[in-house]
Amino acid sequence: MFTPILLKRIFLLIAGLFVMAFGVALSVKANLGTSPISSLPYVLSLIFPWSMGVFTMLMNSLLVLSQVFVLKRDFRLTHALQIPIVLIFSLFTDWTLAMVSARSYVTGYPQQMTLCLISVLVVAFGVFLEVKAKLLYMAGEGVVIAIVRVFKREFGKVKIGFDCTLVTLALICSLTMLHELRGIREGTVLAALLVGFVIRLLNRHLKFVDRWVGNSEAPAVAAPTEPAAATKFVVTIAREYGSGGHAIGAIVARRLGIPFYDKNLIALSAAEARLSPDYVEAHEQKLASALLYELYSQNYAYVDGETPPLDALFLAQTKIVHDLSEKESCVIVGRNADFILRGRPDCLRVFVHADRSSRIGRIIGEYGIDRAQAARVLETRDRERANYCEHYTHQKWGMLGNYDLTIDSSRFGIERTAELIVAALLARTAASPNTAQASR
Repeated sequence: MFTPILLKRIFLLIAGLFVMAFGVALSVKANLGTSPISSLPYVLSLIFPWSMGVFTMLMNSLLVLSQVFVLKRDFRLTHALQIPIVLIFSLFTDWTLAMVSARSYVTGYPQQMTLCLISVLVVAFGVFLEVKAKLLYMAGEGVVIAIVRVFKREFGKVKIGFDCTLVTLALICSLTMLHELRGIREGTVLAALLVGFVIRLLNRHLKFVDRWVGNSEAPAVAAPTEPAAATKFVVTIAREYGSGGHAIGAIVARRLGIPFYDKNLIALSAAEARLSPDYVEAHEQKLASALLYELYSQNYAYVDGETPPLDALFLAQTKIVHDLSEKESCVIVGRNADFILRGRPDCLRVFVHADRSSRIGRIIGEYGIDRAQAARVLETRDRERANYCEHYTHQKWGMLGNYDLTIDSSRFGIERTAELIVAALLARTAASPNTAQASR
């Protein structure tokens, strides 16, 4: 039955398809390369006497057929309905190409680049409308989602691989059959880099579209309430790699008689984020490049309601840190707990660092690797932690102003550093009877 909400969604879907097709037509007119998903149909339309819309229909029909082989018994009628959606989009593509080809307003490279950037914005807006309709995915996203669900892969990585495959095929066809590079230029790169970014901006600022079609918004995460009295306390320990933060935290927790959380947070985080413990252990507190991760995570803008796994992990660990801090006194190592619990009077935020030689020596002793490799590991892990911290907290990792106490463990040793942290905590919370009792 066609309810008012369903009619709105259908309108939004068709409008999105038209806007996307118009954006593709503008990119063709700019002649600086099309988006990755459109590159192959465009190049084939230059080689054979069929329109871009025809090749768009053929390619996407093959993508729907491939979903049959990937999903097998899980293939549903909703997947088959991608065919009429592709037909509409293909017709819109040829129609809008005819519209823009009738006008000659591109006279030089500045105009080409301007039109190319406009096409990126238009395509992004079209994808935004199509995603917000929440009726069907385009065949390109449909095959990616099928691969993700069947083979348990990350959507972002599969989407990047899929787009690269299409661009590679278009490149091969262009060079071997046209003997020149057509359809793949700077515009292709700009589309790959910017469309997802623009969609995310639209998601952030055009909330009324969700309300108009009845999409439920995710509930806001409430800030933790501060305890009415100092009935408990939390010690967070951020640390340089190899500075002994784990050992120090364990000693602090033992001397205070309170729970200690570090590696045991992996299982809790995996359960909360619905990720495998292996994934959590391999990826938590690590970000090799914030820029590359931004480009990777933008692919999730093509599917509404999906969260990049690393983002989901950070949100899960944020909730766990909040819950633990509300439940009991404890020591928490890493996980940006100092940022998550910022502003709380019952939290002592500590940063442990050490000189390079002692850190390398600890890494060699704990992991049994040679000195040269230990130095590389140290630099890599510090960089990953800094990137992760700055990406999710927007504050500089190791900045003195972010902590209540910073200690050089190479100057005092592991045991003495732990004693100093305990002393600092007791000095800060001397009036709390619970703290005094916990420290006995």
